[in-house]
Amino acid sequence: MSSNRGFTLRASDISFIGENLSRPECVLAQSDGTLWISDNRGGVTRRDPDGRQTLVGSIPGSPNGFAIDRRGDLIVANMATCAIDRLTRDGKHETLFDETPSAVNFVYADPFVDRLWATTSTKSRPIPDAARNPIPDGTILLIENGERRLVADGICFTNEVRLDSAGEYLYVAETARGRVLHYRVAADGSLGAREVFGPESMFPGATVDGIAFDAEGNLWVTELSRHSLHMIAPDGVAHCVFEDPAGETWKLPTSIAFGGPDLRTAWIGSLLMNRLATFRVPAPGAAMAHWKA
Repeated sequence: MSSNRGFTLRASDISFIGENLSRPECVLAQSDGTLWISDNRGGVTRRDPDGRQTLVGSIPGSPNGFAIDRRGDLIVANMATCAIDRLTRDGKHETLFDETPSAVNFVYADPFVDRLWATTSTKSRPIPDAARNPIPDGTILLIENGERRLVADGICFTNEVRLDSAGEYLYVAETARGRVLHYRVAADGSLGAREVFGPESMFPGATVDGIAFDAEGNLWVTELSRHSLHMIAPDGVAHCVFEDPAGETWKLPTSIAFGGPDLRTAWIGSLLMNRLATFRVPAPGAAMAHWKA
């Protein structure tokens, strides 16, 4: 049995790192201990292993989820400008795509093929209303060879995506329905029919946000309304790892990243906090495409 299956947290298991972060919605970790953290003051905050923090970038709008591509650049989803931007590590940026009316939420680097997956959450305004009320206007885009194409639509606030360890299925957080979908991936990146993975909703009224796999195939899921964290086992059985309905320990957890020398340290991003929650897990997280970048 998976050593993470059934794992739960207590508030005393959780500590915090970082200071004066601004909307640290997305977190990525590298093998050298560097953390990259989204920052609505212009791009990302780089947190070095010694704790030094540096704001990188001056992108207008609201940088949200991002990926590290094979060049080592950061590809940033900008919800406010509906654009996807490339940000180099010295702070230069360029807009890659901007001709969409939809709120671009997240970008994910495919670990198997040199391409990116991007999500748009909604065309509706104000954006937060669409996260709470199911409006099926979210999409998934595939970006390859400088071109993008629509591969899925009709999703109620598309959020983070991940591929499984075999690259067989793409998993998608459907925020407004509080659940995870998955799609079989064809060789050309086309997606098959959608299926629900795990429960139809994590619980009534749930709003899921970030997802990440561990090395044993469990999918970790952050949830906003109860400030909670859940896990869905490979067989689809879900359990709550931690919940904090009053928001006394953490607030609005939006993403989870694994790192550290053994990939057994987890960090939680947030819409509201000015630091990152962190804790240890029994089994390692799955290394992402950028892990050695």
